[in-house]
Amino acid sequence: MEKISEAAYEIAIGSLQMQSKRLFILCIILIVVLVGTNAGWLIHESMYADETTTVSQEVDTGEGDAIITGVGDIYGESKADSNGQN
Repeated sequence: MEKISEAAYEIAIGSLQMQSKRLFILCIILIVVLVGTNAGWLIHESMYADETTTVSQEVDTGEGDAIITGVGDIYGESKADSNGQN
């Protein structure tokens, strides 16, 4: 086994310590940037307001009146629509 000199060992250890410090600083910078971008998206998305619309519609099915009340999208068809009647 070949032995290395103490000076070469100290240089290698110093280089590894400097590289380790640089990687630690890089990790800190990346965490700060990640928090910043997430805060930016939260601020951007909070600019838009959610709107809620309530719809009430009376439908004549031919068998009596039905009242449909809902919030948001309502999909479907009545018997009058399915028979081609308006």
